[in-house]
Amino acid sequence: MGAKKQPTYRFVVADARAPRDGRFIEILGHYNPRTEPRTVVVDETKAREWLAKGAQPSDTVRRLFAEKGLVERGPIPMSKRASKAAKSGAA
Repeated sequence: MGAKKQPTYRFVVADARAPRDGRFIEILGHYNPRTEPRTVVVDETKAREWLAKGAQPSDTVRRLFAEKGLVERGPIPMSKRASKAAKSGAA
């Protein structure tokens, strides 16, 4: 969402078979990284209900939800670690 060079994001519940920007089931909130401090608005009741039903957040959404205290942060995926190490020139 947003305009060119001005991103804003929505937290949505979507079926895994749906296209990335396609159909979704419910909007849980929104995130605006351009404000200072950045804006994270989540309907915590709805989010907890969906997580209890087995919904799996993406890595980025998990990090933002962890800042709100909705989920545990969990380990950083190996793919993310490897790419950061490769960029810094570490072996």
